[in-house]
Amino acid sequence: MSNLIKRSPFFPSTLLDDFFSKDFFDWSDKNFSAIGDTLPSVNLKETEKGFDIEMAVPGLKKDDFKIELKNGILTISSEKKEEKSEKDKKGNYTRREFNYQSFMRSFTVPETVAEDKADATYKDGILHVTLAKKAVEAPKAAKQIAVN
Repeated sequence: MSNLIKRSPFFPSTLLDDFFSKDFFDWSDKNFSAIGDTLPSVNLKETEKGFDIEMAVPGLKKDDFKIELKNGILTISSEKKEEKSEKDKKGNYTRREFNYQSFMRSFTVPETVAEDKADATYKDGILHVTLAKKAVEAPKAAKQIAVN
């Protein structure tokens, strides 16, 4: 819980002020929006056939994603680099901008997931990942052995 702090218009807020007024050890809000970075929101749903994962990641292309399922860990990551520049007739920069975005989310999946049966699609800013469950064998009936 934070306290009310009176701020002077002559001395703007500084990182030092924020350090003492905010609880940096409260990790209950995993969105990290207070420090300027965000993680994509995720919906997880278990069905009879498997698990459906939806991740809100607008503005990316399907080639921007790296999805890996290994040793019971599903990792979804993305890196996107953009650079724009404008030059005058002499070749000097009049404007140069660059942007870098990245995220990585990891999920532990149950042993019932068939790691070789995973699928992913990207449409309208939503990444859909489907993980199929392993086929469950019916328990075999006990074999009766006759005594000779």
